[in-house]
Amino acid sequence: MLDTTIRKLIDPPLNTLGQRLAERGIGADQVTLAGLALGLLAAGAIWAGAFALALILLLTSRLADGLDGAVARATRKTDFGGYLDIAADFLFYGAIPLGFVLHDPAANGVAGAFLLTSFYFNGTSFLGYAILAEKRGIETRAQGIKSLYYSNGILEGTETIVFFVLLCLFPAAFAPLAWIFGALCFATGALRIHGARAAFPD
Repeated sequence: MLDTTIRKLIDPPLNTLGQRLAERGIGADQVTLAGLALGLLAAGAIWAGAFALALILLLTSRLADGLDGAVARATRKTDFGGYLDIAADFLFYGAIPLGFVLHDPAANGVAGAFLLTSFYFNGTSFLGYAILAEKRGIETRAQGIKSLYYSNGILEGTETIVFFVLLCLFPAAFAPLAWIFGALCFATGALRIHGARAAFPD
């Protein structure tokens, strides 16, 4: 719900920084892969119980995730770049909960499985919507200039990052937070399917 508002605040400084990176010959795909590497390191830090380090790595990773698009806008957007970005995002989103499960399987295993299942369902509803929108020539820039159609929902990227930050700050609360967030992910996916029925009539 918050992505559209947040984009208006963060896009100007990100575009400025992205322009500077582009001028130094740094490509968007490099930034994407660097962000993914930082995100996976964050998941590893969570596994090891180093939650303060994980939080720093996580936030730096998401800064890179915002910068790759800014670099692409300053240079040249590519279809592969957009594809790589969404694939890296989904791997990151799965790795963070996995880190908590591996850190304490007995306490976090069931809630983590529920959360990852909700991510799988929500992600499928998101990508399926994007495919049909592309097929029908539907576009939106509400979440910024993207390679894919971004349909809104109860939970979007901003809410997920806030959720991950809360998990790093309060790791002992992983299970109840995962049950709540997972339920909201299922609701988001279900509402997106309901919206698709109206948006893509036969």
